[in-house]
Amino acid sequence: MNKKLLHSVREYKKESFLTPVLVAFEVLMEVLIPLLMADIIDIGITGGDMGYIIKTGVLLVVMAMLALFFGAKAGQMAAIASSGYAKNLRHDIFYKIQTFSFGNIDHFSTSSLVTRLTTDITNVQMAYMFSIRLLARAPFMIILSLVMTMTINMEIAVLLLITVPVLGGVLILIAKKAHPHFIQVFDEYDVLNNTVQENVNAARVVKAYVREEKEKEKFGKISMLVFKLFTRAEKIVAWNSPVMQFTMYAVVLAMVLIGGESIIGQTMQTGELTSVIVYALQILGCLMMVTFVFVQIMIAGASTDRISEVLDEIPEMEDASDALTEVPNGEIEFEHVNFSYTGKDGNLSLKDINLHIKTGQLVGIIGGTGSAKSTLVQLIPRLYDVTEGCVRVGGADVRKYALKQLRDQVSVVLQKNVLFTGSIYENVRWGDENASDEEVQRVCKLAQADGFIQEFPNKYETKIVEGGNNVSGGQKQRLCIARALLKKPKILILDDSTSAVDTRTDALIRKAFREEIPDTTKIIIAQRISSVEDADMIIVMENGEINGIGTSEELLKTNAIYREVYESQVKGGGEDE
Repeated sequence: MNKKLLHSVREYKKESFLTPVLVAFEVLMEVLIPLLMADIIDIGITGGDMGYIIKTGVLLVVMAMLALFFGAKAGQMAAIASSGYAKNLRHDIFYKIQTFSFGNIDHFSTSSLVTRLTTDITNVQMAYMFSIRLLARAPFMIILSLVMTMTINMEIAVLLLITVPVLGGVLILIAKKAHPHFIQVFDEYDVLNNTVQENVNAARVVKAYVREEKEKEKFGKISMLVFKLFTRAEKIVAWNSPVMQFTMYAVVLAMVLIGGESIIGQTMQTGELTSVIVYALQILGCLMMVTFVFVQIMIAGASTDRISEVLDEIPEMEDASDALTEVPNGEIEFEHVNFSYTGKDGNLSLKDINLHIKTGQLVGIIGGTGSAKSTLVQLIPRLYDVTEGCVRVGGADVRKYALKQLRDQVSVVLQKNVLFTGSIYENVRWGDENASDEEVQRVCKLAQADGFIQEFPNKYETKIVEGGNNVSGGQKQRLCIARALLKKPKILILDDSTSAVDTRTDALIRKAFREEIPDTTKIIIAQRISSVEDADMIIVMENGEINGIGTSEELLKTNAIYREVYESQVKGGGEDE
């Protein structure tokens, strides 16, 4: 078990310690019971002493009850310890993910993170429970049973001493053979979960393109691969039982042979032979148990490595001890900024960007697909960090701010609008959880969302289903804009966030911005000229570089790209009526 992961046991150390202690007492009772059974046979029954049989029988019942009590308590402690350990692990991983930048998250797929938080943690939980209970039981039982056997018959004890390491080695070899197949299974689980997630999230697209059969076929292939890998591993593990059974019967036969000769030679009694056989079965049973636990630990080993990858991931962005906690204004500066998603040696997505935006300006950004418009604005709230150069907000390098305070003052409505399960009130209050109903309604009016909300039977208490699939694209965009406005940011960024609304609504949203939040710096990425035409400054992007800056009138005279887009939309009738 990974030592780093064991730190997550924390407040459940007491239960983890008590479990093997209780198991030790349980084993002690179970080891003493065969001795009492032997005495009942050899002394009570053979001697016809009914009083001794009753007295020893009562003691036998007491020991059995004690073994039951210690076993039940050990099981209870093990369940609490393992469940608590799993709870803490989920907590640690989820909280670690919250510290990740976009760059960190790019290292893992969503389905892979879900698998690590569910299946992998369940595997580790089971392995931990088996380790502190079943694995702790084995050495106590084997050692005490061997000691007891030695006091009764040394020949049988020697037989067991030879059998235990040989059988243990064979069972461990079987487990090791199965291990690589179990590791491979979990990588395929990621693919399986990703297939399911994509299909469920895109259910409407699947149905629109009548792709149900293709999706079933794709799911069937990966599901069959997981089945084959598991079957391959289980076929190897299945050898455990016949090997154990063969060894068990062979040892019992040898013990009966040795014991029978000893009884005939009067060096051993019938009851003692019975107890020795019980001890042998207990030892062999423990070996079988150890093998089972060993397989589970190896399965958990693959899961442990996957969990450790998340916990060992170093967040790209961490607050300095003297981080700034107040953003004075919405002024933005880019100074010789280069950026690559793959680091300094990768291809540059942004090249030598120099830009100055004053507080309160309305700035439009246009450009073709892949021109790095979104990449440019994502550097402002430090969703990514620059590769070279510097981005300043309020006169200070964004890397000097505490992330929470910076992002509280830079509201971003991303291209992919996401709403969460809950009411409209609850969704908009992501911007400010303490906002009053009146404040929520005010920003919804600014975002031109109040009109359609009032048409719902439950108005602002209307429940949004997962992903916001019960509202239209335009309604979803307006709710996300309202959510961003509720933060009262100094900088508001709309990344193509009005593409699904008509031009009239788009114009009303921009008019509300100018009148209601004049001191907020507003950056609008758009494909429509009408969305940025009245901006104080328009930035034209091409291939990760700034191709032109100016007002609409200036760019029509000086920038060929802007003029071409303008003419194709305005003169060519590209705008909505």
